[in-house]
Amino acid sequence: MTDALDIDHLRQWIGRSEQATDLVTPQLAKGLRATLFLDIGTPKTGDVAPFTVHWCLGQPVYPMDMLGPDGHPTRGGFLPPVPLPRRMWAGGELTFVDALKVGDEVTRTSTIGDVQIKQGSTGTLCFVTVNHEITTPRGVAIRDRQDIVYRDVPPPSAAPAAPAKPAAVPPAAQHRESHLADPVLLFRYSALTFNGHRIHYDRDYVTKVEGYPGLIVHGPMQAALLVEFAAKLKGAAPKTFSYRGVQPLFDGAEFAVNANETATGLELWTANADGVPTMKGTASW
Repeated sequence: MTDALDIDHLRQWIGRSEQATDLVTPQLAKGLRATLFLDIGTPKTGDVAPFTVHWCLGQPVYPMDMLGPDGHPTRGGFLPPVPLPRRMWAGGELTFVDALKVGDEVTRTSTIGDVQIKQGSTGTLCFVTVNHEITTPRGVAIRDRQDIVYRDVPPPSAAPAAPAKPAAVPPAAQHRESHLADPVLLFRYSALTFNGHRIHYDRDYVTKVEGYPGLIVHGPMQAALLVEFAAKLKGAAPKTFSYRGVQPLFDGAEFAVNANETATGLELWTANADGVPTMKGTASW
């Protein structure tokens, strides 16, 4: 049984900030480019890094005895101590001002923007909004809003989660590329982002404890692939990219990165092997 949610207590975290500084190294750029199915090349100082490289930088580091059973740090500290046990990255928005480059010293200033409780089909949900400002000695590079969702454990009577099936004809894509979601891909992205969440690499945990049919492909990796696909199609990173997860994407099959042209840019989405969208995004220039 989860502790009662005290929204007034949790909202006391709004406005709290923290900073972290890190360096964009050639090795990091190579590793992320390889993981995002980009040409690896030989990155050197001054080269533009992958557009979401900041998600690999300055990640919090906690001792092993401060990790919870899911591999995340125990509740409290910078993020509010939401007592709901399941935590996932639900979506967000990126504003690209200046490209991060190999050799840049990058500072991330993170601020809790909002805490809200909502009722969903699976029960009580708590949404925490975190606003990040990514800067280099040249000034602001990226503004990054992240929406984190916490939810309760499903009741024992709930049906096990399963890959979503198309309710109608899957949307047609003007542009498409496909990749295999395998455990090595998920391991690489977890390592690059220092993400200990066990749903991405521990099959026993994700199937027997959380009740999913397979390892879950990271939401941020899907978003990163969409941003890189958009930049490849348009020749530059978008000015803004908004995204939200709509279904879990599981390992063990191909998935697609898709895009359609719009009046202002692109509609983008990732989709599972049955064509069901798992993350949707919009990019504008």
